Amino acid sequence: MILQQGLPLLYQQFTALFKKNLLLSWRNKRSTCLQLFSSFFFILVIFCIEEAMKASEASSSAYKNVTDPTLLFSPPILPCEDKFFVKLPCYDFVWSGNNSRRVTEIVSAIMVNNPGRPIPTNKVQSFKGPEEVDAWFMSHPLQVPGALHFVERNATVISYGVQTNSSSEEKRGRIEDPTFKFLVPLQIAAEREIARSLIGDPKFGWGFGFKEFARPAIIGEAISALKVMGPIFFLAFSMFGFVLQLGSLVTEKELKLRQAMTMMGVFDTAYWLSWLIWEGLLTFVSSLFLVLFGMMFQFDFFLKNSFFVVFLLFLLFQFNMISLAFVLSSFISKSSSATTVGFLVFLISFILQIVSATGFPYSSAYSASRRAIWSLFPPNTFSAGLKLLLDATSTPENSGISWSERAVCEGGMSTCVISVDIIYQWQVGSFLFWFVLAMYFDNIIPNASGVRKPIFYFLTPGYWTGKGGNKMEEGSIFSCIGSVPPVEHVASEDQDVLEEETLVKQQAMDGIVDPNIAVQIHGLAKTYPGTTKLGCCKCTKTSPFHAVKGLWMNIAKDQLFCMLGPNGAGKTTSISCLTGINPITGGDALIYGDSVRSSVGMSNIRKMIGVCPQFDILWDALSSEEHLHLFASIKGLPPPSINSTAEKLLADVKLTGAAKVRAGSYSGGMKRRLSVAVALIGDPKLTTGMDPITRRHVWDIIQESKKGRAIILTTHSMEEADILSDRIGIMAKGRLRCIGTSIRLKSRFGTGFVATVSFTESKKDNSNASGDSHEPVKRFFNEHLKVEPADENKAFMTFVIPHDKEKLLTGFFEELENRESEFGISDIQLGLATLEEVFLNIARRAELENATTEGIMVTLDLVSGISLEIPVGARFVGIPDTESAENPSGVMVEVYWQQDGSGSMCITGHSSEMRVPQNVLVTRPPSPNALGHKGLRQAVRGIVIDL
Repeated sequence: MILQQGLPLLYQQFTALFKKNLLLSWRNKRSTCLQLFSSFFFILVIFCIEEAMKASEASSSAYKNVTDPTLLFSPPILPCEDKFFVKLPCYDFVWSGNNSRRVTEIVSAIMVNNPGRPIPTNKVQSFKGPEEVDAWFMSHPLQVPGALHFVERNATVISYGVQTNSSSEEKRGRIEDPTFKFLVPLQIAAEREIARSLIGDPKFGWGFGFKEFARPAIIGEAISALKVMGPIFFLAFSMFGFVLQLGSLVTEKELKLRQAMTMMGVFDTAYWLSWLIWEGLLTFVSSLFLVLFGMMFQFDFFLKNSFFVVFLLFLLFQFNMISLAFVLSSFISKSSSATTVGFLVFLISFILQIVSATGFPYSSAYSASRRAIWSLFPPNTFSAGLKLLLDATSTPENSGISWSERAVCEGGMSTCVISVDIIYQWQVGSFLFWFVLAMYFDNIIPNASGVRKPIFYFLTPGYWTGKGGNKMEEGSIFSCIGSVPPVEHVASEDQDVLEEETLVKQQAMDGIVDPNIAVQIHGLAKTYPGTTKLGCCKCTKTSPFHAVKGLWMNIAKDQLFCMLGPNGAGKTTSISCLTGINPITGGDALIYGDSVRSSVGMSNIRKMIGVCPQFDILWDALSSEEHLHLFASIKGLPPPSINSTAEKLLADVKLTGAAKVRAGSYSGGMKRRLSVAVALIGDPKLTTGMDPITRRHVWDIIQESKKGRAIILTTHSMEEADILSDRIGIMAKGRLRCIGTSIRLKSRFGTGFVATVSFTESKKDNSNASGDSHEPVKRFFNEHLKVEPADENKAFMTFVIPHDKEKLLTGFFEELENRESEFGISDIQLGLATLEEVFLNIARRAELENATTEGIMVTLDLVSGISLEIPVGARFVGIPDTESAENPSGVMVEVYWQQDGSGSMCITGHSSEMRVPQNVLVTRPPSPNALGHKGLRQAVRGIVIDL
């Protein structure tokens, strides 16, 4: 099948990705509707606030023509509780001058004769002088609205003063004037009672009336809810799309969906353009709705200003926020952090909006460089544009800004610093700045695999020509990466691995291209470099890590090669290097003749490989059919063949009935089958970890898929590897430890042959212990092969026969078959050790090799009470100081190992103590400090014995 290339492929990928974004938005209707129609709710809230403010203004005389003001006649001293803001207990008034009897009588008369109500004695406080009153005010704030100060100068003269807080207060739209609410009543009462006291007539009085001037209504700039609340509401409205966009981008990166598309060969240009066009379309619609809703609610801001002037301001601002979301997505790795980052951006924008309201920095008092830096943050220019448009409609006389007046400045063209047209120019420039910066950061910030391009990658000519520039690095851009030490070549001890390496090297030297070889690996090495991270007070250094240490092998066509190994063996790293996820440190790999080190070669390789990762990488909102259409388009399949290819793959993986069902509702097995179908698009190399629930069915798919392609399988299931693989390679500690067919590995690395002897049913004989009736069989095996049963019961016995007894087996089993009736044998089965046993032996040897080099020790507690320090992975361990004349080599035990959940080797038990064979050379172990061992409790160093 001829795949699409060049511009047709770019257009096909863009179309598929745009459709993907459309489907995801359509199926996430809540967030999409929120993004499109949130403007309605914001405009509605502003409208309600505006109407409430108008209602408040309508009840105030300040905004009306007052021709006959209301007369206030002899107002009484009000209760202190009537004050807008007061602390309880409160007092109606306080007074000073209580050292005078006459003053005390005057105050008593004020309290008794207060119009409307007498003032209780507990609502008044008296003091000697004004100083004491001031001191009381300091310790009792907001507890009294006013004070009277009396001084009796002589028999005919009494002076007084009134003390109040002159600040007006506002509460719920009403204004409290302390002069006429508290000061004037105190003044009237004091003068009235002083006059009565001086003339001696308790009935003396006069009428006092207060009336304001007749006045016209206040004309001028009324308080507008849109001007006060609009900027912050419009900013909040724009944040919805920003946060949703940021979350979508980070989610695709976190779930490795972006990485999956990259492995399929997606162009970065197609990826970013699909997001930009789709989000731009949503932005266009949401901005249009905002202006239309504003006009619908009859706001002067939207009615007087030109429709296109207002619309373009909101549109360009939201485009700026899209490019800013692109930039921030490069730095965020968790979707849960996207909302937090979005809130922080909103908070910063709100604070800077307050600063912009003061005119900073868009005036001639500030330099152009300061304005340029300030304008790079999109909300700043947006706030400045809003201010211009709001000021242009602040009074009924203002007619707004038309499209032809967008370049007009208030101060004239000679001193023009900011206009709507200049705002547009800044918004377009900042959009391009952030978008280019997003593309740059996307390349230099480490991706999910920790890989990035060099900081100055764009200066490499090969990056633009496509004939090079594929250099990649690991680690943060803020770390100083030292030189990567070369991998030291260590010749393998395994003959099969040496032969494979020699063959590949010879073919590489002779330039032989074997048409039957799909993948040829030439000394593949991967080293993660040590880094130096500079902190505030210290440097943190990490050592280089050799993940893969020189891998040489061929993988044939039409075969399945199974790569096994414990965790940390280098399997996943090797696959990542072959698929282009990670750059290789040393060596090379050729996939159908194309080098993974070449950008052109990697581009060709991605057209003919398929990857089924360990974990399903799928969109929950897309169906299996849509997944296949998307990845087939990214791969470059011709459009007419996409439907038929998808139908065939769905039929192969038995998902035809669920083709239109969203993947989020699939079971784990169905998702695994869909991942296999995605990997089979094109001519794939397949890596997978199978779900045991659907394993049998997927095995059939893999077996059928071997025709015409090579498959690489990594798995932790030994049964899966044994059944499916044509060849198996086992890696440990970054090196290939063995390679060959399943039978070859079992025969070379298993403990030997497994013989199972089944017995006929016999009548129970209570006089014999369990198994005594089978004692002749045990003696027969011991006399001829020197082996004891590994497992036994009344029905069968299992013997493990070492490989060195292989020559004796023919005659042995002939004699055993002849004596079947004598021994009561019903069946004899002979087989090789399991592949799992081979795997554990290889892993154990690798651990032993590593432990011997690095001094990694564990403690083995024997039944006899002795504690031995042994290297991880040691199988036969001698016990020191057990030598004797009868047994000069001493005593040993066999240690049983297995892998724990994390892939590390751990001890599960040990055999009973046995004699060390006489022909085995026993060497005294070094002292504990020789291997740098620390921290273990007192124990005897065991002797590692190689049998």
